[in-house]
Amino acid sequence: MIRARGLTRRFSARGRTVDAVKGVDIDIEAGELVGFLGPNGAGKTTTLRMLTTLLRPTSGEATVGGCDLLNDPLGVRKRIGYVAQGGGTAPECKVTEEIELQGRLYGLSKAEAHKRGLVLTEQLDLTGLGERLTKTLSGGQRRRLDVALGLIHDPKLIFLDEPSTGLDPQSRANLWEHIRRLHADHGVTVFLTTHYLDEADALCDRILVIDNGEIVAEGSPDSLKARVSGDGVKIGVPAESVSAAAEIAAKLAGAHELTTVENAVQFRVPRGDTAMPELLRALDAAGITMQSMQVTRPTLDDVFLTMTGRSLRDAEQATPAAEESSHVA
Repeated sequence: MIRARGLTRRFSARGRTVDAVKGVDIDIEAGELVGFLGPNGAGKTTTLRMLTTLLRPTSGEATVGGCDLLNDPLGVRKRIGYVAQGGGTAPECKVTEEIELQGRLYGLSKAEAHKRGLVLTEQLDLTGLGERLTKTLSGGQRRRLDVALGLIHDPKLIFLDEPSTGLDPQSRANLWEHIRRLHADHGVTVFLTTHYLDEADALCDRILVIDNGEIVAEGSPDSLKARVSGDGVKIGVPAESVSAAAEIAAKLAGAHELTTVENAVQFRVPRGDTAMPELLRALDAAGITMQSMQVTRPTLDDVFLTMTGRSLRDAEQATPAAEESSHVA
């Protein structure tokens, strides 16, 4: 459904040059739900805008929906749906008007657009809202309407650019369920950009992790997390026992990445569930009271830390928004 090789995009503005995307290769098969994960400024939106014909690559090539990205951009647009970060509804238009207008723009007859709109409003839990002005909708309702607009022409591939940004937890969970249903029940291929770790983990069959314009990892959420060496363990002990507890923890089979903080020892082991009984016995034998214990499976943030040496959340705060240069390129 998507095949890209060596995609790059360079922006020049105010006397400086920014390489927002640096030779990205992407392969997505029909029917996949793929997440594109990375901090702001990593190149997610720039890559998506190239794949949706909104931005011409500086170099590289791609086939999207069976059409050549550079030589047949109109063919690409006919075969894809696109839901932008900011949405695209007119505040003074009614829901039904927006849906039917979008259908007409894609070449559907008024009757076809109306019929397709009825199907989508039911699928996306928008039934009964047809006469409402879009500006009166809740955030979750507006995002579901954005998805309906992207699906009006029945594409087999849809791009969702950070679809749940700005939504409250309940609205996010509701939107996730609709995305899952579209993918599972209708076989729509979904390419979803996000910087939410839980969103990528909950929704995606496969994840591409991008940082500084380059893909640094890809695979299923579970396979990516398996690259992180072991479970994280944190035990709380009295301050005077931290050094002794650390020495005991260091002797556990496979223990590594051991650090100490005030009143706690942190480390990784291949299997936290099997290591804990041994650790408890050793601490008890040494007369050390364990005040707290936490065992955590690897997360996607741990994957990013392993691949780049920094936390995804830290990168989210620190990475300059290079992609904003696209507005002035």
